[in-house]
Amino acid sequence: MRVFRLGATALTIVMVSATLTACAGNEEETSGPGPVTLTYALWADNQLPAYKQCADAFTRKNPNIAINITQAAWDQYWQNLTTQIASGEAPDVFTDHVAYYPQFVVRNQILDIQPYVERDKVDLAQYQSGLADLWMRDGKRYGLPKDWDTMAIVYNQDILSKAKVKPAELQDISWNPEDGGDFEKLIARLTLDEQGHNGLDPAFDKSKIKVYGFLPEMNDGAHGQNGWGNFAHSAGFSYLDKNPWGSHYNYDDPRLAATVDWYGRLVDKGYAPKFDKQSTLGRDAVMEAGKGAMTITGSWMVTVYTDQKAKQKYAFAPLPVGPQGRKSAINGLSDAIYAGTEHKNEAWQWVKFLASTECQDLVAQNAVVFPAIKTSSDKALAAHQAAGRDVHVFVDEAKAANGTFILPMTDKANEIGEIVQNAMQSVWLDQTDAKTALSAANKQVNGLLS
Repeated sequence: MRVFRLGATALTIVMVSATLTACAGNEEETSGPGPVTLTYALWADNQLPAYKQCADAFTRKNPNIAINITQAAWDQYWQNLTTQIASGEAPDVFTDHVAYYPQFVVRNQILDIQPYVERDKVDLAQYQSGLADLWMRDGKRYGLPKDWDTMAIVYNQDILSKAKVKPAELQDISWNPEDGGDFEKLIARLTLDEQGHNGLDPAFDKSKIKVYGFLPEMNDGAHGQNGWGNFAHSAGFSYLDKNPWGSHYNYDDPRLAATVDWYGRLVDKGYAPKFDKQSTLGRDAVMEAGKGAMTITGSWMVTVYTDQKAKQKYAFAPLPVGPQGRKSAINGLSDAIYAGTEHKNEAWQWVKFLASTECQDLVAQNAVVFPAIKTSSDKALAAHQAAGRDVHVFVDEAKAANGTFILPMTDKANEIGEIVQNAMQSVWLDQTDAKTALSAANKQVNGLLS
């Protein structure tokens, strides 16, 4: 899943004003008789300025539709949305995620937009390959693609330089779940104790760590987008018998257990922080404090790491190459229309605009995420380059043949995420082994779907 660890951002409301007169004959114009205000919800504060620009542009074309944007941080966003839907007061349109939308579909809480897509002849071929299909179920469509993201290594340039590690060493570095391959050796080189001994030095003291070589994400639900999912898939693991909408999960796969055990060994060797310690501090904070050399991040976090206010200097490298090649999760978001909205026509016009070249080009100019439309995505890459950010590794992975996989999409996502996360934690807290924990979790998960 796309987990945005951007801090506990207070709820922000941006009002986009609109005049009360309609422009006759405008194809984007609402069919309603008078002015309408739509509420639009999103979670990413660093994307808020871009979507305010989209709202301004939309209202200029549709002066009888105002867009009221609300924004809350990731956890609060979904808590708010759950409460709002239950009370019948959900936003007219809200940013949706593949891990959450199945539950909205089952409960008939979001609108099937396929009739609108067919009526208005929306070009689905303009989007990054595979993204449009994510929002289809049983012939119905519940969103249009708005962006995509892939994963990569982010590293502290100064730490690597002091360890005499050249960036080129990361380009095709190997990994396997048995001994970690060359990637684990690199992690060991970058791990330093308080006396300056690295993890390969016999004098290394794992009880007194100054810098961890790698910060694995251990609070990553049922998908491991920010870490173990990428490693496990590169070893041959897959979440489901088919994805999306499979009927049988594979969390008992030995290749996943081996990956999870490898994470545990990194902690045991002192190369990575313990689960309880890291979950308290957060990977971003550890990296920014100069206490971590590398971690895995998503393309949506590029501007966070390259912000001029950042204390450390970072760069990006491809994910390690596993036994089955390099594999990155690829994810995309959409915008859903609340089924209970009183303004379905107007909501569709806004959703269609959000998924259009005009809006996605505006998003591209802000260089925060890669828009779903391929030409807009190219413009985002150019905007990053113009700002001095080398982010080609994310784009390369998205374009690589068989280089990506989608996150698991089935019903019961919340329950499944809790079961799998609890199993993972039991391993990393040394309460049980991965094979035992994940086999038990897999039975529970598949029992939910039977």
